[in-house]
Amino acid sequence: MKDLIEIIKNTETLYNSNSSLAVLKDFERVIDELDVYVYENWDKGEVIKGPDIERHWVTVELMWPHREMPNPIGAKRLTEYGCKIRYRTTELVAPREIKDHNDIRHNSKKGKLDRLPVWVVEVRMPKKLMLEMFRGYQDRVRSQIMPDEPEIPASAQAEQPVEQVVEPGTEQ
Repeated sequence: MKDLIEIIKNTETLYNSNSSLAVLKDFERVIDELDVYVYENWDKGEVIKGPDIERHWVTVELMWPHREMPNPIGAKRLTEYGCKIRYRTTELVAPREIKDHNDIRHNSKKGKLDRLPVWVVEVRMPKKLMLEMFRGYQDRVRSQIMPDEPEIPASAQAEQPVEQVVEPGTEQ
């Protein structure tokens, strides 16, 4: 059973730690590069735990409402690249939206707590895969900054003559 307060604390921890946020961005980049988001409901998942960083693995738990289960073919795509996936159902304890008096807890001003069924998908991703995707991303960024620019060896650069600089308004 998951508690909404635990999820909020995990999110707060993410925002307070630059390294965890960077790892989570790399994790998400892999999911994006492998086109997992084209499968139904994968784009609707929420991080509820993690990233838990181990020596060779990064583990993140994602959550979906029970009626919006993520397509298992997306998980299969991740397993083809060495990820380990675990699906499970559980309940999320969340406060009820207050619409009338019956929605308020006894002797309180807070809403009653409801148990909502959810899907939790634990994705255990190899760090090696994340590093390979990051290198590919860096290569693409570099090619966009300097497209089709031939590399000139250092020895050839020294042999090229320096052109004279002509100031505007003066002619030679």
